[in-house]
Amino acid sequence: MTRTLELPNGETVTSDDVFLYNGYPYRVAFPGGDEAPRNEDAEYEFWLSPLHWGGGEMDIPFRDREALVEQWGPESRGTLTAQEWEDWLTEARHDDRFGGDELDALARELPTAGGGGGGLVARIRRALGR
Repeated sequence: MTRTLELPNGETVTSDDVFLYNGYPYRVAFPGGDEAPRNEDAEYEFWLSPLHWGGGEMDIPFRDREALVEQWGPESRGTLTAQEWEDWLTEARHDDRFGGDELDALARELPTAGGGGGGLVARIRRALGR
């Protein structure tokens, strides 16, 4: 059974879903992977991994959902439609915090009308029939 996370806005996401957390696209990751049962002894219940910079020091660990609720800021919206991701990319291209290469990579990964279709991980899983 694939593990899920209920976001503070009420949406439920898996590690395939991209959502806006504090103004940046993220995915959720679970200790042991998506299919592993929850480990009560794990230091963290889950972590949020930035779509472009994830898989390392930029990941944000959470001990539980309540900790996420506490940090869910006004720039957090959860999942977005393809058009909303397109709009986010357009706005981000005018924001000095983001580099062109980073945004080009995000455009390939975001589930936009003209692009990524859910990102590399989602495309691989679809190809494998999962």
